[in-house]
Amino acid sequence: MSEEATKPRSPVARVLMGVLIFQLGLGGLLILGDMQGLRLPSFGPDAPRLTEPVRPGDQRRTFRPDRDRPTMQPARDPGDLPDRLVLTQTDGATYRLEGGIRAGDAPRLIGLINAAEPTPETLILQSPGGSVSDALELGRHIRAEGMTTRMLSGEFCMSACPYLLAAGTSREIDANATVGVHQHYFGENTFLPAAFAVEDIQRGQGEVMTYLDEMGIDPLVMQHALSTPPDEIYVLLPEELARYGFTPPDS
Repeated sequence: MSEEATKPRSPVARVLMGVLIFQLGLGGLLILGDMQGLRLPSFGPDAPRLTEPVRPGDQRRTFRPDRDRPTMQPARDPGDLPDRLVLTQTDGATYRLEGGIRAGDAPRLIGLINAAEPTPETLILQSPGGSVSDALELGRHIRAEGMTTRMLSGEFCMSACPYLLAAGTSREIDANATVGVHQHYFGENTFLPAAFAVEDIQRGQGEVMTYLDEMGIDPLVMQHALSTPPDEIYVLLPEELARYGFTPPDS
């Protein structure tokens, strides 16, 4: 056996292999669904509601962005978050960025950030997520501008929002804030032939892992996202946020 064949795989290589296996399995289910006219089944027991506290090994919760909120009292009552991202100045060069992430929000928010006076230095985030491509585009702008990101007690950053959080040159996350990840929704499998749906998933996951690596986040965090269906959320514990690079190891 060659020396190359006996070398242990790197963590990133293991993630890529896991993603490939996941995609192949999903592809088979999509093809089966196309042939039978069925939707993909939901596996495993129903997750508890997001209002229930999490503990190690029990971190998957149901996720309905329009209704579910974490258990802690937020630093600022979000009321009904806007459907699209809103940028609001709070104090000096500190701004709040909150609301759903919709298609087209990246160029719109980049324009607002560039026009803001004073120039934003810190963004306080609160969002149930939304458009992944817009989160990645806006996140790259946040990093290029050297802004920091922050989360306050009781507030939440779900789905595509952690990509904005990751963009900060430094990231401050209160121990009582909620950061959650899951599989990204690519539409019902009946809308597109299975081959195209799988191709979209492969391309999207590749872009996400490249982005995380650019931001200094361990792509192994994707193991939790890929194993959590779109109607659930995996809540990252403070020790996991440190392990994957969102916060310093001693935070």
